[in-house]
Amino acid sequence: MRVTPSSATVRTSAGALRAARLKQAGAVLGLAGALALAGALPGRAETAATPAVPVPAPGHPAGPASVADLAEGLLDAVVNISTSQKVEAPSQVPVPKLPEGSPFQDFFDQFMDRQGKGADRPQRVQSLGSGFVIDPAGIVVTNNHVIDGADEITVNFSDGTKLKAEVVGRDKKTDLAVLKVKPEKPLKAVDLGDSNKIRVGDWVMAIGNPFGLGGTVTLGIVSARNRNINAGPYDDFIQTDTAINRGNSGGPLFDMYGKVIGINTAIISPSGGSIGIGFAIPASTASHVITQLREFGETRRGWLGVRIQEVSDDIAEGLGLKSAKGALVAGVTADGPAAKAGIEPGDVILTFDGQPVPKMSDLPRMVADTGIGKKVDVVIVRKGKEQTLQVELQRLDEKAEPGDEAGDAGDKAPKAAATEVAGLKLSAITAELKAKFKIADSVKGVLVTDVDPASNAAEKRVQAGDVIVEVAQEPVTSPQDVAERIAKAKKDGRKTVLLLLANPSGDLRFTAIRISE
Repeated sequence: MRVTPSSATVRTSAGALRAARLKQAGAVLGLAGALALAGALPGRAETAATPAVPVPAPGHPAGPASVADLAEGLLDAVVNISTSQKVEAPSQVPVPKLPEGSPFQDFFDQFMDRQGKGADRPQRVQSLGSGFVIDPAGIVVTNNHVIDGADEITVNFSDGTKLKAEVVGRDKKTDLAVLKVKPEKPLKAVDLGDSNKIRVGDWVMAIGNPFGLGGTVTLGIVSARNRNINAGPYDDFIQTDTAINRGNSGGPLFDMYGKVIGINTAIISPSGGSIGIGFAIPASTASHVITQLREFGETRRGWLGVRIQEVSDDIAEGLGLKSAKGALVAGVTADGPAAKAGIEPGDVILTFDGQPVPKMSDLPRMVADTGIGKKVDVVIVRKGKEQTLQVELQRLDEKAEPGDEAGDAGDKAPKAAATEVAGLKLSAITAELKAKFKIADSVKGVLVTDVDPASNAAEKRVQAGDVIVEVAQEPVTSPQDVAERIAKAKKDGRKTVLLLLANPSGDLRFTAIRISE
């Protein structure tokens, strides 16, 4: 780069010292920083009043001067993945409207006949994505959605080599897939790093195949961690402002040591292009899945046998907890691991296998990554007291989620006068009301027949047809029970009370409603 004469440096007796400072600044800040320090940027002629750009002290964190050497050593391990599949795509040809007896009728009949002969022919659709080699023998990792439905998968390497790939295993829930190719010589491979050690603000680098432009390197930082974008039950994404576009899916997100700490998988963009919000599957999540796919061709996840929900501030107050944390058990599968261990609806799971459970979404990942048959300690809070229970995990059935528990029909509930409390009109479950609201035989409790639209219960989406099973973690069988439990909660100084509700089909959920202002 040529410096314009107008920004030439003024010579002084301190020139040698200034040259040393420029050399140090250039190493840390790059060429632009050095020129700025020298006053050599266009329109910034140096004067005695020009403030000097501060030079970071030795050991002070700074951005990388260049990632060229790092990228050069990793490019060969990143691959482009092209897929093709046959799809039925009938041609849509507009049919002209012609007057009856038109001389052009025969012409258009012949034209449409020719078009119709090829209308049902399957068409081949191609798509592009990214991936990376984790084993020199030919093991490649990518996103499941990159190869989903593909008839043929081709892995394209940076040296121009193209190899057909077969699917070793795939997992829709984490959007990961493992492929295998048969190379003539060992491939360049990269290692998975420890994504648990990365921090918001750390530099990261992506390499991939955006818009079919292979070998593209982009640089940015970790913008956030533990993002839930509702992509699946195990969401725990790394958010980054590293440019990620269509075609980057399945490509690696590297740390500055050349370790893969994420697999790029999604972006948020109204235009379809990068706006600085991209998401990568953490290596800590991917590592366990990849290992199982390579070993078994499928995932084998642990299963606890509970239905859980978030512990909100209102629910925490209703349970007497000091803070909103853990996972609230809304239901327990009959004969499942949790039921056998004594876990009950209303319990709050605080730790699992020695690890704290900060929020509900953390528990499914912990359970899934735990070995089948392993006995683990689960710390729960029940009615304000901590307990430790031991659970032996079973294998999760990936194809079928646990169904609702079925109970005995029992005797018909006696008739009872309606009661109104906290904006709720309550009644015992009579045969007539049971038929009206289509309540399953297994559902027991107190029926909500109407809800005051101005009440807090309405705000919490309590509705007619819901059945109150518990109030403040105590079972209720009559409207009078509900009224007494709420009155006691008010007397104890509670502002909210926790309800365990069942919908007509028996699905359970906890809701905390306000009972005093």
